[in-house]
Amino acid sequence: MSKQQYRSEMGIMGDILDVTVDGGREGVIISAISRKANLSHYAVLDKCEKLVTAGLVDSVKNDRNRLFMITEKGLEFFQEFRRFQNLVESMNLRY
Repeated sequence: MSKQQYRSEMGIMGDILDVTVDGGREGVIISAISRKANLSHYAVLDKCEKLVTAGLVDSVKNDRNRLFMITEKGLEFFQEFRRFQNLVESMNLRY
């Protein structure tokens, strides 16, 4: 049995941003982020709050749900983060 690899907090934030990118302008609800990023509801809420505070994600409340959408700043950050990830993976490093 192989040892399980845990994601870093940056890896988790990257996964959440990835889901919000896929959500586009319509946004994504917490349960969808939770499911796609493989995180608990409360972990997603905590991480999304950090992303909102950093200006990488916007939060909008509609009549039924709270939606999260990536901002322009978040998209730029996510693209640079993906480049960093690819470089690190090509060097067989863990971040």
